[in-house]
Amino acid sequence: MTTSGSIALWIQPRSRRNEVVGLRDNAVVIRLTAPPVEGAANEALRRFVAERLGIAASRVALVRGQSSRRKWIAVEGFTADEVRCALLGLSDPQ
Repeated sequence: MTTSGSIALWIQPRSRRNEVVGLRDNAVVIRLTAPPVEGAANEALRRFVAERLGIAASRVALVRGQSSRRKWIAVEGFTADEVRCALLGLSDPQ
């Protein structure tokens, strides 16, 4: 998987809906409806990020924080800034 860095996320499981809320301590805050059991929230996170970027979930890798609310992901073919901007609904970082 070719990536250009990872992006920090703060995950809030068992929320009412899947959504990006903003930033917290330089991490993108994401609310997910999935519970934090047996990897359900991690898989929901991969699918959510992939959907926001318009790519396959297999291109989203959870690189750190598998059992924590603070997680780091890397996305094949995207820089960390591109992922952050896409999640937050900002224009391209260039």
